[in-house]
Amino acid sequence: MTREEVIADLQSRFGDDIVELVDKSHNRVYMEINPRAITWVGTYIFRDLHARFNIASATDMPHHMEILYHFTIEDIDLMVNVRVKLPKDAPKIHSLASAIWALDWIEREMHELLGIEFIGHPDPRRLLLPDSWPEGVYPLRQDYREWDKTAVRDRGV
Repeated sequence: MTREEVIADLQSRFGDDIVELVDKSHNRVYMEINPRAITWVGTYIFRDLHARFNIASATDMPHHMEILYHFTIEDIDLMVNVRVKLPKDAPKIHSLASAIWALDWIEREMHELLGIEFIGHPDPRRLLLPDSWPEGVYPLRQDYREWDKTAVRDRGV
């Protein structure tokens, strides 16, 4: 498939779930989708379009939580960036880790540091924070407040 065919295919296949598609440059496309479609869209891009999963990143934005999933279709040098926006008061989305094993740790990290719940994650254990870290306290959220007044946090979390 050419990049134009990939874009047209995504639009025809997932058009009802695409909030916005931005053809950013000759090798980069941004596609915001409804969160309910992440398993269909992510799995399709990975398996059917033979894209390589690069990474996912999450950010606490002023009015929502945002996750960007980055895929590369190497044959045509196209990066497809899939964006989802989640409500701050209930940031939940279906996990892609069962379909794309490489998402296992990054979803766990986003859960611990930002409080995003990945429904159906195959291994939701803690990854980074110590067992003594309190539930419901997420250090990368904008509203984070230090919970341990004796802690010296001069090297990250």
